[in-house]
Amino acid sequence: MDTRYSLPSENAINLQRLLWMRLIVLPGVLLALWVARAYMHAELPVTTVLVVLTIMAVISVATQFRLRWLPSLAQLPVSKVELFAQLVLDVTLFTILLYLSGGSTNPFAPAYLLPLAMTVVALPGIYVWAMFALTASCYTFLLYYFVPLPMAHAHGFEMHVWGMWAGFMFSAGLFATFATRVAATVRARDKMIADMREQQARQDKVVALGTLAAGAAHELGTPLSTMAVLLKEMQSDEVIDKNNISTLQSQLGRCKTILATLSASAGGLRAESGGSEAVDGYINRLMEQWRELRPDAKAELIMFGETPAPHIMADRTLDQAIINVLNNAADASIDDIVIEVGWDKNVMDIKVLDRGPGLAQELVDAAGKIILSTKQEGLGVGLYLSYTTLERLGGEIRMYNREHGGACCQLHLPLTALKVD
Repeated sequence: MDTRYSLPSENAINLQRLLWMRLIVLPGVLLALWVARAYMHAELPVTTVLVVLTIMAVISVATQFRLRWLPSLAQLPVSKVELFAQLVLDVTLFTILLYLSGGSTNPFAPAYLLPLAMTVVALPGIYVWAMFALTASCYTFLLYYFVPLPMAHAHGFEMHVWGMWAGFMFSAGLFATFATRVAATVRARDKMIADMREQQARQDKVVALGTLAAGAAHELGTPLSTMAVLLKEMQSDEVIDKNNISTLQSQLGRCKTILATLSASAGGLRAESGGSEAVDGYINRLMEQWRELRPDAKAELIMFGETPAPHIMADRTLDQAIINVLNNAADASIDDIVIEVGWDKNVMDIKVLDRGPGLAQELVDAAGKIILSTKQEGLGVGLYLSYTTLERLGGEIRMYNREHGGACCQLHLPLTALKVD
């Protein structure tokens, strides 16, 4: 099950945050302009400053329309380039304001650090260095080119000190507000991701249990079919064959085992034997189960790999996946089945080779994608479930025809998902 979540755009959140900062900056600049004229008696180009502030306000309103008020535009994602362009615009307008009010001597000049800090938090490194180059260039420009602040000299130094204090408080307050909002967003996002992972883990378990149940139902088909055939033969026989009774008992025991396994899996998918088992021991145990299920099949088991073999905690659905592949091979050719199992500390490969009629190419292409019902090809629900299980465990299944007749089904399985914790 693939559940998709619609997460809010990080760039859109940061752009909205930038608008809130402008909402604070605009009245702050107007207040500073009034203080400079009323108390410092500075003669500033008020008209030009108001034009710059108007441009900033118009752009902010247009951006708000783009983000919230126009649905057709709000649906468009906010790109990194768009966010960076807005920050560049702020730096440009801020530079014009500083140029008109003393340049680098303006107490608010250190506020260049604010757009740089926001770029560090919100954008990749290339944008950070570009913003650094821009702010450094603008500040350097203002060292040499600016309109001096004409004011009375009696209290000029004292007013400049108070201006530096105001500039620091203003910049620090904006930065603290921005940092607090970013931290809150990060915490909320981390919680959302943790909740998503927990929900996905529950969904994965439901899918695995569903696969296990479907596999159990499919696996029950073989012993039930065997018992049905034997019972039909016994009805027509005058003398009951004890071998048939023994086979019936064996198949009934197999059915009970399958149902018990399914019931036990309600509490967990891993084997509950109390410990792990080596790969070679796991394969031998699985082959014993399969030979009990298909006593008529003639199969040769070949195993090779590192010694000692790595230990795994087998998933029950993996048992079904391998048995399904073995059953398909037995359905294709009851004799001449070869099972090759190789492993190292990281990977296990299983090849199941038969001498049946082979596979049509369209069936090979569709295997695992749809449920095939061509029983004469030895394919069906079982193979579909095997594909699903291997994919869930990070593995894959490949099928191809052999050179001199027959087919090969290869299971490639990384042991990471089965390693003992």
